[in-house]
Amino acid sequence: MYLSQDIKPISYLKSNTAHVVNSVTETRRAIYITQNGEAKVVVQDIKSFENTQNMLTLLKLIVQSENEMNDTKIIEQEGMFLSLEAKLFHETI
Repeated sequence: MYLSQDIKPISYLKSNTAHVVNSVTETRRAIYITQNGEAKVVVQDIKSFENTQNMLTLLKLIVQSENEMNDTKIIEQEGMFLSLEAKLFHETI
């Protein structure tokens, strides 16, 4: 992270929007926009945003799985297959 290069005031974004979009798209580095000296917005390319969202989804699934394991909400493999076979067998009749 190059904060000295990646933090810009909102006036810079207003006057250099096309440059900011091109820079973020090419470098895949986010730009942090400040207003009145405070960080307000992050400009990020869509691929990086999608990757971040996908990672968060995976992390949520991992946490959910860990919680279910800790709460002993797990089924042994053989029991799961027997249950599936029973359901499939009853559906075909």
